[in-house]
Amino acid sequence: MLSEIAQQISELVAENSKGYSALYDCEKALAEAEYDLDTIEQTAFLGAQGTVADRTSIARLKAAENRLKRDLRRAEMNRVKMKIKSIETALMALGTQARLLQAEMKL
Repeated sequence: MLSEIAQQISELVAENSKGYSALYDCEKALAEAEYDLDTIEQTAFLGAQGTVADRTSIARLKAAENRLKRDLRRAEMNRVKMKIKSIETALMALGTQARLLQAEMKL
């Protein structure tokens, strides 16, 4: 039983290591998406005519696709964070199981 727990812990640690790399990739993609959104929105605002409210609306409309891309990147990053958290929770649970089994074996 302890060897099975050790195997599961090893697999979860390996998966968690991949998660941190994936999280970095997601954070980088999100930063790029935010940069693209800001650039397009501000350029559209500067090129628009009318009141500030009109210019803001026009800029937001022109940047809508980039806003969606940014939001999707944020959702992807949040999903990776949740996966990492669930792996860490599973690791803690397996660690607790291992300690309980060791305590039982000593008795």
